[in-house]
Amino acid sequence: MNEAEVSLPPRRRVERYLGQYAEDHRHPLNQVIHWLCVPPIVWSVIAAVWVIPVPPLLGRPGLWAGLGMALVLIGYWRLSRPLALGMCAVFAGFGFLTHALHGALGAQGLLILAAAVFVLAWIGQFIGHVFEGRRPSFLTDLTYLLIGPLWLLAKLYRRLGLPL
Repeated sequence: MNEAEVSLPPRRRVERYLGQYAEDHRHPLNQVIHWLCVPPIVWSVIAAVWVIPVPPLLGRPGLWAGLGMALVLIGYWRLSRPLALGMCAVFAGFGFLTHALHGALGAQGLLILAAAVFVLAWIGQFIGHVFEGRRPSFLTDLTYLLIGPLWLLAKLYRRLGLPL
């Protein structure tokens, strides 16, 4: 983020990010692929961080994932409170899913599943960008790795008539 963007009010900053992301995602097939691939990518990152060992005195498995989600939510909160609340619900759902899968598969099984989902979903993303004819936004600015999920949620909010 450059100095001009930092000085923008948060509402304007989130609109700028979402607008730029939308510019790189106009092709209908690419948009569908993003709906299919971005949520699994987000989940797979949460799951991969979930299995990082936690010293018993500090807490339980998933502590690092929870802290990571909290830090990301702080950044989202600074951009848009309504979108941050929506992402909080998404993160909570992914956290419950990951907790259940960790119990069923163990750490190694969860990590293997997360890695497979991550790779397959990113292959899908790059296929979508072939149809788009544009590079993924994150190749310009890594911030867009965090904007992708917000862009999908913002599209859902708009359909439901909710404020951003």
